[in-house]
Amino acid sequence: MELAAEPVVYQKLLPWEPSLELEEEEEEEETSEMLVPNPWRHQDSSRNKAGGLPGTWARVVAALLLLAVGCSLAVRQLQNQGSSTGSLGSVAPPPGGHSHSSGVYHHGAIISPAATCSHLGRELLVAGGNVVDAGVGAALCLAVVHPHATGLGAMFWGLFHNSSSGNSTALTSGPAQTLAPGLGLPTALPTLHLLHARFGRLPWPRLLVGPTTLAQEGFLVDTPLARALVARGTEGLCPLFCHADGTPLGAGARATNPQLAAVLRRAAFAPTSDLAGDALLSLLAGDLGLEVPSAGPRPALEPAQQLPVPQGILFTTPSPSAGPELLALLEAALHSGVPIPDPCPPFLQTAVSPGSSALAAVDSSGSVLLLTSSLNCSFGSAHLSPSTGVLLSNLVAKSTASAWACPLILRGSLDDTEADVLGLVASGTPDVARAMTHTILRHLAAGPPTQAQHQHQGQQEPTQHPSTCGQGTLLQVAAHAEHAHVSSVPHDCCPFQGF
Repeated sequence: MELAAEPVVYQKLLPWEPSLELEEEEEEEETSEMLVPNPWRHQDSSRNKAGGLPGTWARVVAALLLLAVGCSLAVRQLQNQGSSTGSLGSVAPPPGGHSHSSGVYHHGAIISPAATCSHLGRELLVAGGNVVDAGVGAALCLAVVHPHATGLGAMFWGLFHNSSSGNSTALTSGPAQTLAPGLGLPTALPTLHLLHARFGRLPWPRLLVGPTTLAQEGFLVDTPLARALVARGTEGLCPLFCHADGTPLGAGARATNPQLAAVLRRAAFAPTSDLAGDALLSLLAGDLGLEVPSAGPRPALEPAQQLPVPQGILFTTPSPSAGPELLALLEAALHSGVPIPDPCPPFLQTAVSPGSSALAAVDSSGSVLLLTSSLNCSFGSAHLSPSTGVLLSNLVAKSTASAWACPLILRGSLDDTEADVLGLVASGTPDVARAMTHTILRHLAAGPPTQAQHQHQGQQEPTQHPSTCGQGTLLQVAAHAEHAHVSSVPHDCCPFQGF
């Protein structure tokens, strides 16, 4: 696979920033570094004589050499893909290069609950996309292969740190709205489209190719989905996730969702964020015998909330999310001077765990995207729209699912463009703000990396043993010593890919 020939450049101006002169913008773009170098540089044709061979023979020899190189690259790609099911390891080191520990990469990486979606995110990075492209593409993939935890009917929250501008931007779906009694208004498409339109690099239709293909041609049910089907039962979920006798599909079975594929194909050509969700809303209204809502979803991008700490500055999402609660807990703990509790404090246990999902993407320059989404409970409302293949959430105005959304980014220094950046995002726990507080306090207490760690050039992770409290998972990504790092708790819950 060829790497992208153009540099990955993030937009450096946000709506709340004063505009700069055109000359300054051009100068900044010229100095932006390439995320993916182009190895296929044009060579002087005078060197293509193959030691004085006649022109025809020279072309034949050159073609054979290119074929051999191409075959070698193809074999290597197949070997990497063949080991992607165990994608908890790092890519093989280049000949003569230094080796890395698991989850450390030179350019960029992505981590998600599904190996298929992590692989798709990596493909978007290699194709020249940035972390927003990779994260949004993986989120749309999870909407297909993990319908128990997320989907086009879910609400999304996100946090994006732009390394080129130093700004952190929060993404929210807006307050939960009701489409019909007990059914939440779907917001995923306009929310993700808005994020991509502002910060993505690849064309929007490119991000939907993989998810559409999975929905149309089929995907293999993985263990998390199979377990959720057994626990929830198949009432309302057939025939998409059932055998002919009504029993749930097991791990390894193939599932398809052609109606969802059709929705994704239509969304691929939506020029605006509003239109990305309008087609879905009209189909859902037809299924339910309702009029199309006059007021659609209200996703927003706004400056992230922040809290200065001695080690740098913390960023998280504003309300409606648990971000403000998280910052309040952290501020109180830091000012109290009370030692960090260990082991983890007792947490509230609920009978029903939230149906939620999280993913993260990072590049070695320090740009980070954290995304979390929720259906409120496993399979949401379990109302499967027959014309769209979308499972609607039961997130309504009084739902508390936003309490499970508090992605967190720690930037070492706003003045230092090479400062370490750490991203944390959790899912699945009903008390995630307290769990995240415990985790980040432990990280802050550990202090900055030592000089010896910096000299290893990425062979050690910024947080050696990330931990979380309560039920659920914690994803950690970081830019450290010019490398991208990914890890999770539990360590084998979420496959990652990088390059």
